[in-house]
Amino acid sequence: MNEADRFSPERCPRLIIKVGSALLVGKDGEVRRDWLRTLAADIGERKRAGQEIVIVSSGSIAIGARRLGLPGGGRNSLEDAQASAARGQIALAQVWAGVLDEEALDAAQVLVTLGDLEDRRRYLNASATLNRLLSLDVIPIVNENDTVATERIRFGDNDRLAARVAQACGADGVILLSDVDGLYDKNPTHYDDAKLIPVVREIDGEIEDMADTRSASGMGSGGMVSKIEAARIATTVGADLAIVSGKAMNALQQFEQSGHGTVFIGEGTATARKAWLAGGLTDEGVIVIDQGAVKALEHGNSLLPAGCLRIEGEFTRGDMVSIVDSKHNKIARGLVEYDSDDAIQIVGRRSEDIPRILGYAPRSALVHRSHMAVL
Repeated sequence: MNEADRFSPERCPRLIIKVGSALLVGKDGEVRRDWLRTLAADIGERKRAGQEIVIVSSGSIAIGARRLGLPGGGRNSLEDAQASAARGQIALAQVWAGVLDEEALDAAQVLVTLGDLEDRRRYLNASATLNRLLSLDVIPIVNENDTVATERIRFGDNDRLAARVAQACGADGVILLSDVDGLYDKNPTHYDDAKLIPVVREIDGEIEDMADTRSASGMGSGGMVSKIEAARIATTVGADLAIVSGKAMNALQQFEQSGHGTVFIGEGTATARKAWLAGGLTDEGVIVIDQGAVKALEHGNSLLPAGCLRIEGEFTRGDMVSIVDSKHNKIARGLVEYDSDDAIQIVGRRSEDIPRILGYAPRSALVHRSHMAVL
């Protein structure tokens, strides 16, 4: 089996593609437009085959540093990096919009910080934005907002950002296009007998020991360690992740045909996809539901106010809550769509009655199925 088939439009309806700085930007600090056009052509083919795509693109700091004339690729200081990002983000968005427009594809820029995907309330907003853009047949171009991020509160590389974005929009696969062609049992730049690891089914200590801390190009901020961490994030929620060389023209097509790279296999179930919701975050409150709602949740539906019996505790929209039955058996955990004060007012009410009760047009679900893990 060609492991690249896991990322085909038929098997992977929603795909995250991460593009590294060393691929997008040449050593002269200019965008490699001819290369990028071939990548856009590959993306166009996948879109026409029905695949939804999100692009996580590096390159803003490298582009901005060139245009501002800053040394060290704009990374000599935090201030230089932030200034370079501010200048480069405009240019990067223009470049992507231009090459995708040639394929009759619409693009939208989405800038996020670590806090946007770690804070539960902001995660909901980011998730809703990404999903809405995809529903409108738009390709989101995501990058870390390095103009405001600091060393203490940033992803630090777009490998992990790509995996977090996969979580936020429920992607089925992640392809990391990079200046390396996969995970080797030892550093191939130092050892001629290094062997490529084509498939990883479990990330254990042995796999982690194979990672090298340096990027081969010196331009990007991510090395193999960050790619392993990204793979752990993605596979935990059920998405496959591939580390693939993007150096060649039509890089996605090359991967599709050859399968050359390293593929980390996701756990592959809906439960795994939402495993992070079921994990170790503290519950801010409890929603007690009736048996009809219990059955609805077990069949994969969202939690509507009509099935709720009472609210316990105080919480705000985006907080983690436990969902229990009348005997306090835990049924699910999820991110709540309402503040507790509003939730109390709509307990047991039909969705169509909520605007009259609260005085505004709300979200229909108390906890949406996309942000809930049934236990």
